[in-house]
Amino acid sequence: MQAQSGHLNVHSRFKSRILRNERDLIVYLPPGYDGSSDRRYPVCYMHDGQNLFDPATAFGGRDWQLQTTADHLINTGQISPLIIVGINNTGETRMLEYTLVAQDGGPGGKAAAYGRAIVQEVQPLIDREYRTLMGPEFTTLGGSSLGGLVSAYLGMQYPGVFGNLLLMSPSVWWSGRDILKHIKAARSVPRPRVWLDTGTCEGSDSESCLRDVRALRDAFLSKGWQLGRDLMYHEEEGAPHNERAWGQRMRPALRFLYAASATFDS
Repeated sequence: MQAQSGHLNVHSRFKSRILRNERDLIVYLPPGYDGSSDRRYPVCYMHDGQNLFDPATAFGGRDWQLQTTADHLINTGQISPLIIVGINNTGETRMLEYTLVAQDGGPGGKAAAYGRAIVQEVQPLIDREYRTLMGPEFTTLGGSSLGGLVSAYLGMQYPGVFGNLLLMSPSVWWSGRDILKHIKAARSVPRPRVWLDTGTCEGSDSESCLRDVRALRDAFLSKGWQLGRDLMYHEEEGAPHNERAWGQRMRPALRFLYAASATFDS
């Protein structure tokens, strides 16, 4: 049987009244979505949407090839079909929106407003336009670098919305490891399921990067997360801090969060 392909819908220049700006939303619909079935699907919201599907818009000209990866994992029965929503960054406001506090008097500090925009504006649009499964157990928030950082922040702020977090090479170092105190202050329940990873060759000081992400792992463990159960931690030997490395790690991340044995049918 010939493998089926998913496809992309683009919501151009989506306007946010909360953030007072606009951006594209790129929606991946899985193979079989357009059939006659009324099946509903879990949703994974991802930051830096322009890096996920198209090298023409991706940073450095290398996208994550996420459509190809998702199609393969779905067609081979490794994961359950899902909808992926790429939320583009605006470029100039990325650092502002992806950080909860400023660093050393520099830019930052609008993550709370960005989170409200996702929950109050983006998510209602997606639920209205597509056959989504609603509820935290069916909803993932994820990203890489500062996108991983803001996913951790918002995951603690909205545990009743995002029941799964995908944190790739999160920028734990931001503002003196500010994220660690938010994890330690988080409510013990409900606890989102967390995929957390990093490469071993990231940045000019890879050992410092490793220490930071391991500290985030340990903060989760101190609050009751359990490795292999609701926290999966992975260090990719030799992996740098770039789009290609994150795209490759989406395979095991999606297998953890969307295992085909899980029940996602409506």
